[in-house]
Amino acid sequence: MKAIWNGAVIAESSDTVVVEGNHYFPIESVKAEFLRPSSTHTTCPWKGIASYHSLEVNGQTNPDAAWYYPTPKDAAKQITGRVAFWKGVQVTA
Repeated sequence: MKAIWNGAVIAESSDTVVVEGNHYFPIESVKAEFLRPSSTHTTCPWKGIASYHSLEVNGQTNPDAAWYYPTPKDAAKQITGRVAFWKGVQVTA
């Protein structure tokens, strides 16, 4: 699977975990040079508290387009150490 935004491959891995239709990529497969810190947090009742990264590619920023659960609840342990994408990021095989 590949995560692509603004013409760049943000992440690529054959080891994704699909939860609620979203592919969670291993953090090691995400190109850190495209990630920017974000102070955004949201709460999922069964996964826990999500943290976000914005993407910056070719001078353009996609705010909060990547999210992860630093310490997911037990029901979502399979996404520990993984990142998912949205907001126009294409995830394709």
